[in-house]
Amino acid sequence: MKNIISVFSLMFCSFLLITGQNVRSKEIKTEIGSVTVYLNGAEVKRSKTVKLSPGKTQLVFSNLSPKLNAGSIRITTGSDIDLLGITSKINYLSEEKNKPRIKQLKDSVKIITESIQKITDLSDAYKTEKKMLLSNISIGGNEKGVSIADLKIASDFYRSRISEINAALSKFNSQRKVLVQKQQKLRKQLSELNAGSNYSRAEISVLISANTSTSSEIELKYLITAAGWSPSYDIKAEDTDKPVKLEYRAKVYNNTGIDWKNVKIKLSTADPNTGVSKPELKPWYLKYKTYSYNNSARFKKGEGYIQNKMIQAQNMPSVSQDDAAVSYEYEEIDVSLEEDDGISDIFTDAQVPELSAEFDIKKTYDIPSDDKPYIVDINEFELPASYKHYAVTKLDKDVFLLARITGWQDLNLIEGPANVYYAGTYLGQSFIDIRNVKDTLDLSLGRDGKVLVTRTKLKTYSSSKIIGTKRKETMAYEIIARNNRKSDINLQILDQIPISQTDEIEVKVLDISGADFNETSGKLTWELSLKPGETKKIILSFEIKYPKNKEIQIEKRKSMQIRYF
Repeated sequence: MKNIISVFSLMFCSFLLITGQNVRSKEIKTEIGSVTVYLNGAEVKRSKTVKLSPGKTQLVFSNLSPKLNAGSIRITTGSDIDLLGITSKINYLSEEKNKPRIKQLKDSVKIITESIQKITDLSDAYKTEKKMLLSNISIGGNEKGVSIADLKIASDFYRSRISEINAALSKFNSQRKVLVQKQQKLRKQLSELNAGSNYSRAEISVLISANTSTSSEIELKYLITAAGWSPSYDIKAEDTDKPVKLEYRAKVYNNTGIDWKNVKIKLSTADPNTGVSKPELKPWYLKYKTYSYNNSARFKKGEGYIQNKMIQAQNMPSVSQDDAAVSYEYEEIDVSLEEDDGISDIFTDAQVPELSAEFDIKKTYDIPSDDKPYIVDINEFELPASYKHYAVTKLDKDVFLLARITGWQDLNLIEGPANVYYAGTYLGQSFIDIRNVKDTLDLSLGRDGKVLVTRTKLKTYSSSKIIGTKRKETMAYEIIARNNRKSDINLQILDQIPISQTDEIEVKVLDISGADFNETSGKLTWELSLKPGETKKIILSFEIKYPKNKEIQIEKRKSMQIRYF
């Protein structure tokens, strides 16, 4: 049976107790065997078989990440070994062992810096000489003049020497400018390689005791910061009669100062900072909730996300405008960037299943310590999906294809960005949002050019008349939908009737071609089934009456930036 001791139980066990005793010290160099990567943080596992002599031995595990959590250290040994104490420290005198590329760049920066300093020194010398010449330019005395010949010689000397100095200073400035530009480029490249000037390593010292000569495997585990993973998805649909393929991936980053080479990786959604105390249930309150989406921090390429969320939240068939339980707000949230060793991190809250999930990755991976995301494959799924076309022709002339996916609940998904592909074509970036999804996950697959919906104003049936003290505006539109696909489609078309907010304005519905009409919101919904090549026509008309001496804006307009000349 193995003996496992945590640093918590030995934190106050000082090595001072063995002062004066014969204690051997042995440095242990280990390789990372496996890493459990959490959404924010990671647990590193190292092991080494050590030969031990009878008595006390201090094992020093060196070359460890300086970002390890000393309170999380765990040591596992054989049952015939006694653990007497554990301490840790940061060794700031560790020698830096740069990668060849980083060493080459740093050497280049050093050479250029020395060249800039030499030019600066020469330039300062010439400036000093020029200052001396200018301060001593007066020749002769107050009582005795200077001959023309002497004046000409002096003038020639000053003119010649100052010209030489100015030319040299101009040359030095040009040389310095070129060198500074090179220096800046090299430093930017070093920054890209995360080659910071600060270099330190942590060490963990373990005091053990053995009764006899033995060999024992020592296992070391500890938590580190500056590492983690975030979800990434590829959603691929081939056609409207086929399931959706979901490729679940992780973007793993490592900024611990230690490269992970050929390591076994496990991904976890657990919180590594939870203690060993038993969990406690808290009251589960139900209430209406307002969802606020962090447009600026969810991911850097946020435009696709915002557009997709606007489509989903405002126009999605599964979202009713008169649903009092769900409302949507869109707000810009400023993200402050805190620098840690020159690296900027952006964190945002994400919805994660309450029961923690773990993903054992079959392949081993190399994850360099450069704070860059590296793709790790988790799993692939084929999910049943129903497809629906959706159009709000009043706002956008194109028709959108929606995939309604079922069977996603048991996949342990975390909300995150998703690349969307349809029929082998990349459509853009969407977002898997599990905050308010029930049994169906709706995703926009972009615009479908094979389904056409047009909205045309019927001038013959539209008019503006004055009747007594009222002005009557009659609006009529023809909406035509056509399916150019080779299969049947379900098409949802949305439009609206204006809503009066005063008794002086009267709105009367004339023709809505059997639409589902929400009188509170003015929303019109048509559900159409179209066969291949089939065309259907919808008529929408209404009239508005209001006092003739007042003006109202009937046609809605949008605000855009424009450059005038």
